[in-house]
Amino acid sequence: MTVMIVHNCWYLYLPYLTWLYFDWWTPETGGRKSNLIRNWTFWRHLKDYFPIHLIKTHDLDPSHNYIFASHPHGIVTAGSMGNFCVNRSDFQKLFPGLNLYFHSNSCLFLFPLLREYVLSLGLVSVSKKSLSYLLSEEGRGNVSVVIIGGAKESLDAHPGTFMLYLRQRKGFVKLALTHGAYLVPVFSFGENDLYKQIHNPKGSWLRNVQDRLQRSMTFALPVIYGRGIFQQSFGILPHRKPIHTVVGRPIPVQQTLHPTQEQIDELHQTYMEELRKLFEEHKGKYGVAEHETLTLQ
Repeated sequence: MTVMIVHNCWYLYLPYLTWLYFDWWTPETGGRKSNLIRNWTFWRHLKDYFPIHLIKTHDLDPSHNYIFASHPHGIVTAGSMGNFCVNRSDFQKLFPGLNLYFHSNSCLFLFPLLREYVLSLGLVSVSKKSLSYLLSEEGRGNVSVVIIGGAKESLDAHPGTFMLYLRQRKGFVKLALTHGAYLVPVFSFGENDLYKQIHNPKGSWLRNVQDRLQRSMTFALPVIYGRGIFQQSFGILPHRKPIHTVVGRPIPVQQTLHPTQEQIDELHQTYMEELRKLFEEHKGKYGVAEHETLTLQ
């Protein structure tokens, strides 16, 4: 059967493999957006389903490059994807002159056809090479959106929780210093409320299995459930919970080509303090109880 497929369909896969050979590094060099796909009406319906909102707190100068450090990962990163991957949010109106690039797990670009789809949405690799390529472009107003907690954080994405993997994540800070990119904390209130997750505390057999799979595959497999089409108790659809993605104050960063560990630690501490301030200032507006605080791992 395989021989028949290879023999009869070479005219389909051979041109595509040739294309892949010459196009392989595109996810590392700015990607390839398609406004045709980013403008689909489907994205407007998706935005209105939850709904998803974008909140601006400060102006951003398009003469600088930025790293949007986005939190939390949640299960499906709906807030960040809905606001920064498609053209149905108010981003261009609120932040004119800025070019968005959403950095995602590099394994997405290993699958034929899926690769072309995610590239068309504006996704690029989350690798150091990819970030450096965009942030080294001076004066172009590039915005690299990075979900700092990564896939590991999704395993702690339970409704009403605010646990972030951040204390040991300093690579984005080093890149900001190396390229002089301003750091911007971004928090999506409501992101963790879209799905319920089977109880998986650290040390449980389920969490141990999930952690092993995450380390080997680079993406996590949370056991989740949402709502159905006609009822809200169980199903695969996410719950209709409003998401408010708040873009915080930009932290100015002086370019330092070879930052020391002390400089990295100092800026990282400043970033964590700014993120806490952002959370505390806005949590009451978006349904978070006064006693709730961020937990940083």
